[in-house]
Parts: sequence; C-alpha cells; structure tokens
Amino acid sequence: MGKLYQDEADFLRTIFTDEIVRFEHFGSTSIPGLQAKPVIDMMCIVKDINNVDLHNDKMNQLGYDVAGDWGIPGRRLFRKGGEERTHHIHFYQTDNPQIERHLIFRDYLRCHPEEVARYSRFKEELAERFENTSEYSPAKKTFVMEMEQLALSWYSKNQENN
Repeated sequence: MGKLYQDEADFLRTIFTDEIVRFEHFGSTSIPGLQAKPVIDMMCIVKDINNVDLHNDKMNQLGYDVAGDWGIPGRRLFRKGGEERTHHIHFYQTDNPQIERHLIFRDYLRCHPEEVARYSRFKEELAERFENTSEYSPAKKTFVMEMEQLALSWYSKNQENN
C-alpha cells in the first residue's frame, strides 16, 4: 500500500502544486494488521480549500469522482477507480479540526495492537452480517466514535506528560 500511496501523492502534487502543505495516509490501510478493504484513504492538507474546487474539471477528466464535501463541511472528497475504487482523497485546509481527529485515531491504533485486533474482529463480524456498505457503515459508526474517544483520552494524557 505504501507505494500506491506515494505514487498517488506524487501525482497529485503535479496537479495541485504549491497549494499542498502535506499528505497523510490514514484510515484502515494505514494501520498494520487492521482488516481493510484495499482502498487507500489519503489526506491532502492544503492552504486554501476553495482553490481545490478550481481543479474539479481536470480531476474529473483524469477519472476521479468529484464528490464535493460529501457531508463534511470544509472537506473535498475525490474517489479514484470507479466501482473498483483504489483511493479516497480527502482534502482539508490546514486549520480544519478533522485533520487532528483522524491522525490521533490513526496514531492511537498504531500504538495499541490490542485495539487493532478488537477493531478487526468487529469489522469481520459486520462484514458477515451486512452485504453492502450502506448497511455496514452506519453499524460501524458507533464503535468508531467510542474508539475515537479512547484515542482522544490517550492523546490528552500524552500531551500532559510531555
């Protein structure tokens, strides 16, 4: 997954050039040992989120699905690969609080293999119960929100100790 992530980051840099501040790999494929669909979640942190919209036509021509904010104000989502998606690219402006939330959750899981195992088991159970993501995703949401609270507590304690 690392090479696919890096190749995509390098390609996106050619389109968005100096608007990009940095990239982050997050989501299930960024966590060693976590059950994951082979879709890479990438975060592209930019200086001005409104400038991302200027590239919608070009991204569409290059085969990306332009999904707008997809229900999260301040985000721009592009999906690559059509029905066989390979990447979800989430653009956020540098000051968006979603960035820290996603990265704390990722880092918490990277530091807690027992939680990765618990999350993997939960995802497997859901996959057995639900055929499609429209049922799977809402069922996963509560579990993830509870785990995010654990991650935020862990992060806060680490900040106090540093």
